[in-house]
Amino acid sequence: MISVDLIFEYFPSLTEKQKAQFTALGPLYAEWNEKINVISRKDMDLFYERHVLHSLGIAQMVDFKPGSKILDVGTGGGFPGIPLAILFPEANFVLVDSIGKKIKVAKAVAEELELSNVTAYHERAEKIKGQFDFVVSRAVTHIDRFIPWVRERFSSNQKNAYPNGIFYLKGGDLTEEFKDVKRDTEFFALNHVFELPFFETKQVVYVNMM
Repeated sequence: MISVDLIFEYFPSLTEKQKAQFTALGPLYAEWNEKINVISRKDMDLFYERHVLHSLGIAQMVDFKPGSKILDVGTGGGFPGIPLAILFPEANFVLVDSIGKKIKVAKAVAEELELSNVTAYHERAEKIKGQFDFVVSRAVTHIDRFIPWVRERFSSNQKNAYPNGIFYLKGGDLTEEFKDVKRDTEFFALNHVFELPFFETKQVVYVNMM
């Protein structure tokens, strides 16, 4: 079983509160997973690698400034939103998923960890109101379908190093999928920073929506 020490190894500047929150994540999800299957049973032993560290791959590209608003589309049980909310306590995260039982878990975990910067809704992305600096997601669908879901959700106010846009976690050869995207894109290979076999083909893709 991979422990929370993996997170501490790659993010050595965490506060004691953040360390406690990341440490609590594993037992919390293990407990909820017994009631509502939001994570593959075989993945629970690799939870900190395949779900928490993977989510935090976005933080290898961007440092969300205080006051930033981030929409996590298709969050499932809270990924990547909850790990990012722990890492960036002064940014605000809205988590949405169309499957109610998964959002129930995300809400419960956020409450247990006292993540006041997280709200979660059982809703489709297209129905969410408000404007955001960024949308994050873990490969919920093909990018050509994803962009129309969220294209109206971006604020015109800029506060981060990257223009407002999408940070998308995906794996494999993405050449074909992104060849028709008519926006500036940037690809970041996670195996450059996370030296584990799981990340060999994993990437963070940024799409400029401004």
